[in-house]
Amino acid sequence: MEPLVSIITPMFNSESYLAESIQSVICQTYKNWELLLIDDYSTDNTAKIAKSFSSKHSNIKLLESDKNSGAAISRNRGILVSKGDFIAFLDADDLWKPEKLEKQIAFMKNQNCHVCFSSYELINEKGEHLGKMVKAYSNLTYKKLLKSNYIGNLTGIYNAKKLGKLTTPNLRKRQDWILWLSALKKSGKPAQGILEPLANYRVRKDSMSSNKINLLKYNYWVYKKGLGFSTLKSMFYMIGFLNEHFFVKSKQIVSINKI
Repeated sequence: MEPLVSIITPMFNSESYLAESIQSVICQTYKNWELLLIDDYSTDNTAKIAKSFSSKHSNIKLLESDKNSGAAISRNRGILVSKGDFIAFLDADDLWKPEKLEKQIAFMKNQNCHVCFSSYELINEKGEHLGKMVKAYSNLTYKKLLKSNYIGNLTGIYNAKKLGKLTTPNLRKRQDWILWLSALKKSGKPAQGILEPLANYRVRKDSMSSNKINLLKYNYWVYKKGLGFSTLKSMFYMIGFLNEHFFVKSKQIVSINKI
């Protein structure tokens, strides 16, 4: 029997895109999965949409919070109640391609890797393709990941049977980066990347990646609060991050017609 994959989707006021994201999971060619939808006290129709799916699909479960606590708390809640051998993540505005799980699980079995991710394409708020792809590294070490987050969370999967249930620190942003660092540290092996884009990332005007000042602030907190580095060490790694982000990581974004 195929191993169970637990998919964690935190939600907050996600009514505009949620149904499409859930549908991209339902359409997976890999069928042994559970989808855990964690609503972070939304004030729109997010919970209502989630309930409409969970009432029809026994492997889709809705968890509702009684207060707004942030994505880290929601993700951790989903991880802790998950039952899967593998844990994957999908934000409520992103999309998976139909063969995403099938290809990644097969790859992880064949390569005997504990952490896997893939390239992904960029779409706009309307779901239109922007003709660009964020290219995955084929072999990503802990040292390289420490310089910048090279794992698109919507593509990442880790083997919970091997690594246990890894949770994230309670930071408002960038907590997924710390989770992947923890996974690689515990694994002792590099993460393996699949070049083929297996998901679509929605670029939104209010996204953190579009706000460079917030990006720098939250990256600093990854080093300072998330990893417990001293102020001096955190500043040292931030200098390295800036160099990596602007001179190395930027080259990851390529035109699809050039692949």
